[in-house]
Amino acid sequence: MNPHPDREHGRPDGVDDATVEAVGKLSEALETMERARGHLYSFHQLTGSADLQLGEAADLLERAGHTAIAERLRTDLVGRNVLHGRWTFQVVEEYDDDYAAHFRVAEKAVRDELLRGRRHVYEAEMKEARRTRGAEGHEARP
Repeated sequence: MNPHPDREHGRPDGVDDATVEAVGKLSEALETMERARGHLYSFHQLTGSADLQLGEAADLLERAGHTAIAERLRTDLVGRNVLHGRWTFQVVEEYDDDYAAHFRVAEKAVRDELLRGRRHVYEAEMKEARRTRGAEGHEARP
């Protein structure tokens, strides 16, 4: 067991606490964006499932003799855009290609400039401050 943290997450020489905290907050914002992206994928899949279920409901209504209602659902809702001109896959692609891509590039550029590209320096320092040295389950690294 190595009692020392890895250098990959260590604070570069000359970097102050305020910078580590600020870049840590930027990384936290990136993680929150990634969570939002995950919810967007959930939205995409749930909306697609709802559309398929809607089609099944229309089929069942038609079989039950409610042809006009079934046709109205198929015409008005089945396959409908969720935003003007867009299905959810297009919303996901735009989010990925624009906002998320720019966010990732900006976060990495700041880390490169201020922390020599090191990730999670703030969290690594928090781990060091909170772990119990020498105790099982509190190792500095694998």
